[in-house]
Amino acid sequence: MRRTFLLGVAVAALCATFAQAADLKFKPGEDARFNWKSYEDFKAGHDLSGQTLTVFGPWRGEDETLFKSLAAYFEDATGAKLEYSSSENYEQQIVIDTQAGSPPNIAILPQPGLIADLASKGLLTPLGEDTKKFVLDNYAAGDSWVQLGNYKGKDGEEHFYAFPYKADVKSLVWYSPENFEDAGYEIPQTMEDLKALTEKIVADGGTPWCIGLGSGGATGWPATDWVEDLMLRTASPETYDKWVTNEIPFTDPAVVNAIDEFGWFAKNPKFVAGGTAAVATTDFRESPDGLFSLPPKCYMHHQAQFISSFFPQGTELGVDADFFYFPPYASKPELGKPVLGAGTLAMITKDSPAAQAFIEFLKTPIAHEVWMAQSGFLTPYKAVNPDTYANDILKKQGQILAEATTFRFDGSDLMPGKIGAGAFWTAMVDFVGGKSAEDAAKEAQTAWDAIK
Repeated sequence: MRRTFLLGVAVAALCATFAQAADLKFKPGEDARFNWKSYEDFKAGHDLSGQTLTVFGPWRGEDETLFKSLAAYFEDATGAKLEYSSSENYEQQIVIDTQAGSPPNIAILPQPGLIADLASKGLLTPLGEDTKKFVLDNYAAGDSWVQLGNYKGKDGEEHFYAFPYKADVKSLVWYSPENFEDAGYEIPQTMEDLKALTEKIVADGGTPWCIGLGSGGATGWPATDWVEDLMLRTASPETYDKWVTNEIPFTDPAVVNAIDEFGWFAKNPKFVAGGTAAVATTDFRESPDGLFSLPPKCYMHHQAQFISSFFPQGTELGVDADFFYFPPYASKPELGKPVLGAGTLAMITKDSPAAQAFIEFLKTPIAHEVWMAQSGFLTPYKAVNPDTYANDILKKQGQILAEATTFRFDGSDLMPGKIGAGAFWTAMVDFVGGKSAEDAAKEAQTAWDAIK
């Protein structure tokens, strides 16, 4: 058996070595949706034959397969061999590898806090002003993405270290088109409209929202997304940034107001399926089920794009379930169209010509479009063809990103773990359970103040 296993490994390695044009998912030049010129131009300018590029990232399973389908184009264009690896505990593994002096050439990570730590220890290579300007000029809400890629290095100065690649959108409200049509409801374009719709559904004898904060030991986290989304719609992006870094406390009026805005939806028993008491005990994965019951137990559900994977089996997106953008306040036009989300960022952890070329490759539309055309990929890169998105659902989410005036990373993920993945969750559960916004904010801030 061992001999057979080793033979299989050898064959797999041999196949990987020859993973060139024959393995390309979409043959260059054959599908007019793709920007093949960007690919051919990149190919003409890079010959890395005989070189190996090591890439470490968070993607496993299907996502790893999708990334490797993209990596084949880099290999084909450059002649280099790309070796991808990941780990179940990738956050710890990248720290171990970089500190041990054996980092990959490229690390792709979704945690800005972890990236900041690596940068502060001198373990990242600055990507340079040209790359920073590229993101500023070519990404929707480019200044937001530049800010997300800027970190203080070991020298104490800020540098652009992290190239944004593959985004996620959280500012979504899910609904059943059939239920809306039957009731005569229209998609709200402003927060004022959304609140009016919420009240109308109650007046019509229905329940507007399904909200579930249950998540085992992580109970409470869905409420943080609500508060962050509302914070971006009631206060400036700069205020949001100060909050997530503790430059202003949870007890600041802007934060307390955002918590109270969440309470407007979650603490009115007529607004929530099962009443307010059910909010903290309903599992977030089961919460959207009310959209699909007959008659509907609720009409709307606020959650990120991933929640559709928990919809009942057989649910057809775009038909049985759809979404709309969590809208801004008409009374605050100066705040534009903010989007809350997350994403992955690529950085150089061991410099080499192949590593530099990979960052350049990510600047080509084709490096985005190949994944866009398959599954689960969104990008704010303005040069891509939105028609390459695999389906209308992804295309609509991509449009939300493309139209964003501000993008901000999930605030709880930017806070220290004891706060963003602890005290903030608990405070929101207590808030829904009856605490005032002021007292819930004080509870979270007391925990932050206790961190040494």
